[in-house]
Amino acid sequence: MALTHDAIEAGGATLPATVKVWDPFVRVFHWTLLTLFVVALVTGDEIEGVHIAAGYGIAILLALRLVWGVIGLRNARFSSFVRSPREVLAYFRDVAGLKNPRYLGHNPAGGVMIVALFAALIGTAATGYMMTTDAYWGAKWVEKVHEALAYGTLALAGLHVFGVAASSLLHRENLVKAMWTGRSGHCESNNRRGAATAPRRVTR
Repeated sequence: MALTHDAIEAGGATLPATVKVWDPFVRVFHWTLLTLFVVALVTGDEIEGVHIAAGYGIAILLALRLVWGVIGLRNARFSSFVRSPREVLAYFRDVAGLKNPRYLGHNPAGGVMIVALFAALIGTAATGYMMTTDAYWGAKWVEKVHEALAYGTLALAGLHVFGVAASSLLHRENLVKAMWTGRSGHCESNNRRGAATAPRRVTR
């Protein structure tokens, strides 16, 4: 398989070396959310104004992303990566069997992680808002739930980073760069089969 300029030649067909996966909204959302979460985490009670502002920013981002997950481009839609438990288990069986399945966009495990992160962040933002209201001002249980959700989100983010690193190594592709540029390398196994387009899933 010869790489020529911006294309890959395979099976008589010339395929682009990279394909567009992430639209600008998804990329801006991802890196802005990361920045705001870090800001909220490090400020905490020390710089309350900044902490609250970051929390509102996260809530707005989540609301926009939920809408975009319904009306957005293909890989941004929840329907493209939120899969049934059966499909998720099948994916993990493939991984355990070293079949090394590859997806353009989020794989089934990534879809589960995204849902979990969204749930944790929404819970964190909701309890954070509750702490500013008269009804829950000073309520210890709300503070404890808010803190637990925040650290739970941090733990999930750590697992997410581990998964991204593992997938990058397995597929020899920089997935962090892909989320920055919006483009992903072509599936090599698909190229070897001589297909003209890259499918959503390829099993090596």
